[in-house]
Amino acid sequence: MDTGLAVYLVTRITVAGLMTFLAIILWSRTRDIAWMLIVIAAISSYSDVLFDLLVQFGLLDEAKMQFFGLPVARIAFANLPYLFLSLSFLVTLFRKRER
Repeated sequence: MDTGLAVYLVTRITVAGLMTFLAIILWSRTRDIAWMLIVIAAISSYSDVLFDLLVQFGLLDEAKMQFFGLPVARIAFANLPYLFLSLSFLVTLFRKRER
């Protein structure tokens, strides 16, 4: 692994770890469904970073987790944060509409 990739992975895991830590603290202080979905999005984003790190270190093999030639785990981990953020925005929009 070259130095550039190592710096990229270390900074990404550090920032994502800080984000996840703060999200978990927020989760313990709120019971609002929209905010809980944002917290889940942050945690799933961290899982995407961890998955990428494990693949780069060779601890996981993406080729074994394919469906019709598509890397299922990479697609799922990359899109889960956006799915939960979208759900959070929908909950907020419907809440505003009811008022």
